Amino acid sequence: MTRLLYREDPYLKTAPARVAAVTPEGGVVLDATLFYPTGGGQPGDSGTLEWEGGALRVATTVKGEGDAIVLLPDDGDAVRPPVGAAVVQTLDWARRHAHMRVHTALHLLSVVLPLPVTGGAIGEGKGRLDFDMPEAPEDKAALEAELDTLVARDLPVTEDWITDEELAANPGLVKTMSVAPPSGAGRVRLVRIGAGEDQVDLQPCGGTHVARTGEIGGLRLGKIEKKGRQNRRVTLHLAD
Repeated sequence: MTRLLYREDPYLKTAPARVAAVTPEGGVVLDATLFYPTGGGQPGDSGTLEWEGGALRVATTVKGEGDAIVLLPDDGDAVRPPVGAAVVQTLDWARRHAHMRVHTALHLLSVVLPLPVTGGAIGEGKGRLDFDMPEAPEDKAALEAELDTLVARDLPVTEDWITDEELAANPGLVKTMSVAPPSGAGRVRLVRIGAGEDQVDLQPCGGTHVARTGEIGGLRLGKIEKKGRQNRRVTLHLAD
């Protein structure tokens, strides 16, 4: 099983590893990875791998067979490290950190719009959630003000773990209708925003997040688009 360094410390930017496998398609599997694989609306990480005598650019990261996490090189990189080689992996940190800021901001969006979520996507400077929302919100400025307040409170973002059975017994924790929570391994990761009486959100999530809401920075609500009879797509932008 690949050690998930991105989950142990999402702020880790570079780390050593060994090559566990090279897939028939040319993807590289490491024994420990900084790179988050595409999933839950969050794009796969990019960056570089370096080893004695070689280097390649990682274009994106995906889930492979079983528990494998596969780093997919740029098409122009023909050289792959041999199995067993010691490598140094380095994240495209600016891109990852933007994903972290947007991801946590979207959790806050689901707080100020407490409606079932039917889809979502995360980018570097913006993200969006689709809601089961028959009518568009009347006051975008008020929603922006609520988001700004949650960011300014600089709430801690932490994780807890529960069993699959505990999640099944608490279906209200699941906000997203279109994506199943990351379960099946016996336990489920919960992302909590706030603590104690200041807790504002708790939901299953496998992605990477900032440590405190203040790190998100300024936010701006974008378009609110109709996507079907009862669905509205709400876009959220990082202001800087």
